[in-house]
Amino acid sequence: MGSLINKENDVKEPKDAILYINGVLKLLPNGLAHLTLLEYLRDVGLTGTKLGCGEGGCGACTVMVSYFDHNSKKCVHQAINACLAPLYSVEGMHVLTAEGLGNRKFGLHPVQESLASRHGSQCGFCTPGFVMSMYALLRSTKTPPTEEQIEESLAGNLCRCTGYRPILDAFRVFAKSNDLLYTNGSVPSQEPKDGEFICPSTGKPCSCGPTQETINQADGSCKGYKAVSYNEIDGSSYTNKEIIFPPQLILRKTSYLSLNGFGGIKWIRPLLLKHVLDLKSRYPDAKLVVGNTELGIETRLKKIHYPVFVAVTHVPELNILTVNDDGVEIGAGVRITELRKFLKKVIEERSVYETSACKAIIEQIKWFAGTQIRNVASVGGNICTASPISDLNPLWMASRAKFRIVDCKGNVRDTLAEKFFLGYRKVDLGSNEILLSVFVPWTRKFEFVKEFKQAHRRDDDIALVNAGMRVYLEKHKQKWIVSDACIVYGGVGPVSLLAVKTNGCLVGKEWNKELLQNSLETLQRDVLMSDDAPGGMVEFRKSLTLSFFFKFFLWVSHQLNKMDGQDLFNESVPVSHLSAIESFHRPSVMGSQDYDVPKQGTAVGSPEVHMSARLQVTGEAEYTDDTPMGPAGLHAALILSKKPHARLLSINDSGARSSPGFAGIFFAKDIPGYNSTGPVVEDEEVFASEIVTCVGQVIGVVVADTHENAKLAARKVNVEYEVLPAILSIEDAVKAKSFHPNSYRALSKGDVDLCFKSDKCHKIIEGEVHIGGQEHFYLEPQSTFVWTMDGGNEVHMISSTQAPQKHQKYVAQVLGLPMSKVVCKVKRLGGGFGGKETRSDFFAAVAAVPAYILNRPVKLVLDRDIDMMVSGQRHSFFGKYKVGFTNEGKVLALDLEIYNNGGNSLDLSLPILERALYHSDNVYEIPHVRVNGSVCFTNYPSNTAFRGFGVPQGMLVTENWIQRIAMEVKKSPEEIRELNFISEGSILRYGQRVEDCTLQRLWDQLKKSCNFLKVRSEVDKFNLCNRWKKRGIAMIPTKFGISFNRKFMNQAGALVQVYTDGTVLVTHGGVEMGQGLRTKVAQIAASEFEIPLSSVFISETSTDKVPNASPTAASASSDMYGAAVLDACKQLKARMEPIATLKKHTSFEKLVNACYLERVDLSAHGFYIVPDIGFNWTTGKGHPFRYFTYGAAFAEVEIDTLTGDFHTRAADVILDLGFSINPAIDVGQIEGAFVQGMGWVALEELKWGDDAHKWVPPGCLFTCGPGNYKIPSVNDVPFKFKVSLLKDAPNDKAVHSSKAVGEPPFFLASSVFFAIKDAIIAARVESGSHGWFPLDNPATPERIRMACADDFTAPFSKPDFRPKLSV
Repeated sequence: MGSLINKENDVKEPKDAILYINGVLKLLPNGLAHLTLLEYLRDVGLTGTKLGCGEGGCGACTVMVSYFDHNSKKCVHQAINACLAPLYSVEGMHVLTAEGLGNRKFGLHPVQESLASRHGSQCGFCTPGFVMSMYALLRSTKTPPTEEQIEESLAGNLCRCTGYRPILDAFRVFAKSNDLLYTNGSVPSQEPKDGEFICPSTGKPCSCGPTQETINQADGSCKGYKAVSYNEIDGSSYTNKEIIFPPQLILRKTSYLSLNGFGGIKWIRPLLLKHVLDLKSRYPDAKLVVGNTELGIETRLKKIHYPVFVAVTHVPELNILTVNDDGVEIGAGVRITELRKFLKKVIEERSVYETSACKAIIEQIKWFAGTQIRNVASVGGNICTASPISDLNPLWMASRAKFRIVDCKGNVRDTLAEKFFLGYRKVDLGSNEILLSVFVPWTRKFEFVKEFKQAHRRDDDIALVNAGMRVYLEKHKQKWIVSDACIVYGGVGPVSLLAVKTNGCLVGKEWNKELLQNSLETLQRDVLMSDDAPGGMVEFRKSLTLSFFFKFFLWVSHQLNKMDGQDLFNESVPVSHLSAIESFHRPSVMGSQDYDVPKQGTAVGSPEVHMSARLQVTGEAEYTDDTPMGPAGLHAALILSKKPHARLLSINDSGARSSPGFAGIFFAKDIPGYNSTGPVVEDEEVFASEIVTCVGQVIGVVVADTHENAKLAARKVNVEYEVLPAILSIEDAVKAKSFHPNSYRALSKGDVDLCFKSDKCHKIIEGEVHIGGQEHFYLEPQSTFVWTMDGGNEVHMISSTQAPQKHQKYVAQVLGLPMSKVVCKVKRLGGGFGGKETRSDFFAAVAAVPAYILNRPVKLVLDRDIDMMVSGQRHSFFGKYKVGFTNEGKVLALDLEIYNNGGNSLDLSLPILERALYHSDNVYEIPHVRVNGSVCFTNYPSNTAFRGFGVPQGMLVTENWIQRIAMEVKKSPEEIRELNFISEGSILRYGQRVEDCTLQRLWDQLKKSCNFLKVRSEVDKFNLCNRWKKRGIAMIPTKFGISFNRKFMNQAGALVQVYTDGTVLVTHGGVEMGQGLRTKVAQIAASEFEIPLSSVFISETSTDKVPNASPTAASASSDMYGAAVLDACKQLKARMEPIATLKKHTSFEKLVNACYLERVDLSAHGFYIVPDIGFNWTTGKGHPFRYFTYGAAFAEVEIDTLTGDFHTRAADVILDLGFSINPAIDVGQIEGAFVQGMGWVALEELKWGDDAHKWVPPGCLFTCGPGNYKIPSVNDVPFKFKVSLLKDAPNDKAVHSSKAVGEPPFFLASSVFFAIKDAIIAARVESGSHGWFPLDNPATPERIRMACADDFTAPFSKPDFRPKLSV
């Protein structure tokens, strides 16, 4: 016990709060403590920093903060999440955003240039975040980073478009050993002085490295020079100086801060421990904050109000890192990144046996959140949060760590970590106490500490189960006896669980296989979980506790073998078992792309860079929420139903009306026009009037002066319900015959029943397939900005939508206006994938009501959790099949019944079901077919379009029974697939003849490219030699029909205008959402006029320029709008032809001027209709598709059978895209679709409150943010990622012989799914299970691990166990 109180009071009056942003000084006034750094940046016009999720999970808000460390006398540069950083937490620092690196006018920074020129930006919304993560890494490393460091630095950044490969390629150049590569050979104008550090990101002298100069000299230490960009597109140069760390901040002394914010919030920053203790005495409930990574979630998402924040970042006593004879002491305020660096240094300096715990902590930190979080999150914050899934708390407990605690009087006490955690989010800290430091003792010789963690996704994910394990062995009579042990698990209870019985079982026993078996049995009594435990996956989580201990036993035994020699330790680990303990090391991603460049004219066929790429990498590209509103603008927030099915009894809005900043509230009775909308059937109310049919249904809308005030007012609306019965699954809907009206569809061919009875049909199988849904997770949330003109006579809007015409129509209808008075404009989307085809229109209608009634601009931007909850997802499907086939595997008959979960309105569920029926044969010739389906009405938000539009679900059912046939006839699935291929001239079930079929050619080329037979042999050999790791491979084909389901939608318009300077402005009805539509269309126009691509510009999509446009969807936009633009260009050329023949003009500009002088009309409207399509559902026959895009993919995976973890070792994808208009963009679409598809089949699981997840409130979405819903990250990209375009395969049915690309590659990711299943089959054989087994998608670690069915799952489940899935 001791005292740390110093009675001297030296709190000085605070100075003005300041902040530098991109080199510019900003004074921070009092009253902003409620703001995050992101909100402030966007308020001052720096909109390049994006709001993607608001919880630090996507990286779109990444900025670099720099501060001067007076201890090390150097600048520290870190990437952080601006969405979580309180504004005052960066006081006295320098914040750099993407705009501060470079811009289009004055030149790009090499990091920006590299990303743009290497096709690393598609929709561009995530791009500034990637740029800043990479730049911060370069500024923070003394030497150029390794490729592994680069990939690790990007783990906290998500991209939904690119598939990450081009981003990694773009940044890989910075991993070279020669700094000159960063500046293309440019060198400083003078040699660096002695001790001066040259920044690897710029090649300039900089303060980010070690320097011998004093603080006084630092003011002039950075000498600028002109760095020339290596961009070859237009030869522009990077001419601005690098923004250096402001010298004024080096000279400035840190001061005590006491500032306020909205709602009575206080932000106090003390400088000494005694100040902290005094504040804790005055404010016992004050929250101590360092990184705000947990408190930010609680205040923003959980709506918890904390009145006092004490920022302890500058308190030296809380930031100590010391080494002594007994161990290491770590201050509670130390950041996780600093801890990792410190422990790495400790390991280098201490004896190997002393640092076993340090190594375990370092390994666990590697998978602890993303870089941005680790840079600010503190050790003490992680401990005191007492999360039951904390990655570090089990290790503190297992490592015999002691927590040092101090009270307000300065009295210090120590407590063991294992006694600190009292209950769920409760710790052994009094209201007058704080955590001071953590002491970790050295491990003794033959004492081993090991970490374990399993999550949904390897990178930047919270644990499902984690563990810290320690054992201390002593040799007694040639036997290793357990002298001490500590086994701790996280994720299996309300606190980190100390396995008391198991620890007792271990101590005093010999370390051998008998002890292992006894311990595994004891663990089952130690870890008790109820069937409805929060988080679910009970069987899986229990099995992980056994798997982890088994891995620990093998690891310790192996360590003993290495340390002591096998002659003295009899329990040697079999070579085949070493796979259980081999640490995962991910090689760098290697991508290759193979395509021809059959250039046509000046631009078509050329791999041009995305036209907006240079704007996107600098943060200059504008999205809907970036549009300034002006002082009269209002923000909207939705009033949502909290029940899945209920009658509205009363609505009390008095609380909202008295809320700060309130401007208006609107319900069904306030709508000027019609209250019903819908793209096919108008069955959805804008505002619910009497009945709500899902959680998240919109009841009303509130508008206020700020986004936060609008949300606060919406939360104050009190709604009373009469709860009604709800249907929460497809199974329930089928039982209750709950289907959307007129949604039954059927297709048939031949005589199925007769075939099943015939002698030709040797075998018949029957089964069910459950297919999970998928969240779009576009990085830009649903956004719309609506304003009126002429007193409400006109309504204008800027929206993030794929269907501006539907926005125009819905808003006009809801307001009772003619469509001619409503204009919708779209600049670009931050991703769409179908989720902004129809659902975005609904939100525009909601926002239009207050804008129209109040005559004030209204902006509605959904928070990520609300967006995911209310805007719909990919449909989950349920399929029941019956298939007849021969002993050779030739398919003869298919009887298929499929259902999709439409939700509470029809939306596009019927055409999605139709697409699934069309494609439920995939690429196979089936003589006798009967398929039918219905759209289920359920009490969930309406599901909607998503890349593939029902096709992937229909095909996945098919590939399931194909693989089952293979098991029945004992052949490989690839043989069965090839045996049943369609061919040229095949007649499909709906009567369309197959033409220009390149399927067999693609398949043969893929087999050769991936060396299938050789890899099959290598995989089989690997599986024989490794018991606990298994590999699997698969080849999957696809055929995707191109056109809209409805004939009338297959039309497109465009407007082409030629100006007298020879430049061309193109406007068309399509929307740019990252897929490169504008770039391709511009290439078509450039080639037709024989002018450079730079002479063609496309500004925006607008309903007052091109009317009645179909949504940008169905992969058909390049075909349709490209053809429409080509039509307009040909018209213009025809008009110019007489002038052109009169005289030889030296340039296009001169020709245009000559035409202008002759009064030739230089504006043309082009139009295109897709020919030769149509279908009649009454007869079930027709020609629904213009053509098919064919493709095939190979995948190789490796799974950890003990945990369900997996990685994709290789992917080889080939598509027939005709003569590509832009092969670089098409490759990007393929890679992006493939990785997005990997998410659907293996990572992304939606969990709803249903019978399968009773721990979730009925009808509510549990996975409503990046914290719980995991899309693929950088770490999930295949190690070897090859993409090829079939050569010499022109398509005469589309513009310039090209083919559509957006959706067809998506299903090819199922090769990963079936490769996983192939690996599981190998694992099950080891356990004696040889028969067919179901595997639902997504094949998450839970499904993989439980399907492997071994001794560690046996206590909790049977081999045919099927984990629960929300369908």
